[in-house]
Amino acid sequence: MTNEKDDLMDKIVSLSKRRGFIFPTCEIYGGLAGSYSYGPYGTTLKNNIKRLWWKKFIEDRCDMYGIDGPIILHPKLWVASGHIGGFNDAMVDCKKCKKRFRADHVVESATGLDLEGDLEKMNEALKGIKCPLCGASEWTEARLFNMMFKTDMNGIDEPVYLRPETAGAIFVEFKNVVDTMRPKLPFGIGQIGKAFRNEIVVGNFIFRMREFEQMEIEYFIDPEISWEPIFEDFLTKQEEFAGELGLTSDKIRRYEHPKEKLSHYSRKTVDIEFDSPFGGYKELFGLAHRGDFDLKKHSEFSNEKLEYFDGVTNRRFTPHVLEPTFGLDRSILVSLLSAYHEETIGEDTRVVMKFPHKLAPVSIAIFPLLKNKPELVAKAQDVFDMLRTEYRCEFDDNGNVGKRYRRQDEIGTPYCVTIDFDTLEDDSVTVRDRDTMEQPRIKISELKNFFKEKF
Repeated sequence: MTNEKDDLMDKIVSLSKRRGFIFPTCEIYGGLAGSYSYGPYGTTLKNNIKRLWWKKFIEDRCDMYGIDGPIILHPKLWVASGHIGGFNDAMVDCKKCKKRFRADHVVESATGLDLEGDLEKMNEALKGIKCPLCGASEWTEARLFNMMFKTDMNGIDEPVYLRPETAGAIFVEFKNVVDTMRPKLPFGIGQIGKAFRNEIVVGNFIFRMREFEQMEIEYFIDPEISWEPIFEDFLTKQEEFAGELGLTSDKIRRYEHPKEKLSHYSRKTVDIEFDSPFGGYKELFGLAHRGDFDLKKHSEFSNEKLEYFDGVTNRRFTPHVLEPTFGLDRSILVSLLSAYHEETIGEDTRVVMKFPHKLAPVSIAIFPLLKNKPELVAKAQDVFDMLRTEYRCEFDDNGNVGKRYRRQDEIGTPYCVTIDFDTLEDDSVTVRDRDTMEQPRIKISELKNFFKEKF
């Protein structure tokens, strides 16, 4: 028997495919585990979230600079960052059913113990744990697995890798940004881009995939200043952004990593977690104080000085770094989960996606009451052409108006405009509100001002 949260995930997966948000990749070939394509509405939702993030964290600030680095970077970068030697997870196989698992996840699920990174203790704990799929207690030895995707490049004799995070591209361009933009500390460099991790286990729809997208900032600060207020400000802005995705404050929390679990270079790491339908609170965003580890490592391995010169104090030093990171696909998932509502209307149930207006894939849908009446269609086309220059509009004449409303509700369209026979007489239209379902009559000449107030 499934619980309400499991049921919600099933409904989101079903709606995502049915309404063109997210499709299983290569379904005609049987699919590919943990891989998805964004459909027409999903792509627009994704781009809306990107624009929202870019405006909030890059464009609207005077201390931020954007870049777009490549997916394949110099292999020495990953040696310097520690990914070649230390970017590992522990995997284990059930000898009976042959299924593969992340060893620390199996142990934590069964015992509550977080043994990530301790192979000896993991193997000891596994002896008393049953396979969650078949119930057997026959495990292989847990062993480390490097999660980087490896490939070859013409002209380079050593293997190259698909980047497992976007931060590397930022650190190696630090010197170029400083030289060309002459920024004053503190300042940040941000980018949005793909990352690839050969995860042992993928799942929970688009929450954990091997190919995903990050929105990430490296914020450089003087090591002598007080960094705590800046750190707190980023946490607050991450929480604000979660709210702009549709999450309410009771659905998110901060989780500070205990000192014994911090990376050796980290002074503090805090995750913004959301109340997920699959196993409690899960990481949505992260914020870490990384010290000067990255710039010093890349300086050491490249023999290039990655320093900042402060002309006011006449000091040259390696800046410290605060790293706010955001999962784009996870942001899309929480926006879908937060938007999903079921409402009872008489004997019917209305499914409606109550996206914030800035995120909705379609802002306004325009309907002619009947598609076989040329005069209604022509008038509807005029309204569509008038509004589409300023809003994301869709022309919909398929089926009766009630069915069109239901379809637009599931897409999350905030407003539907219906052109009927009265329109031909008085030049007014019906504007139906997604959330209140109210349907006032508005003059066509007043529509732009009406929607300007609404949006």
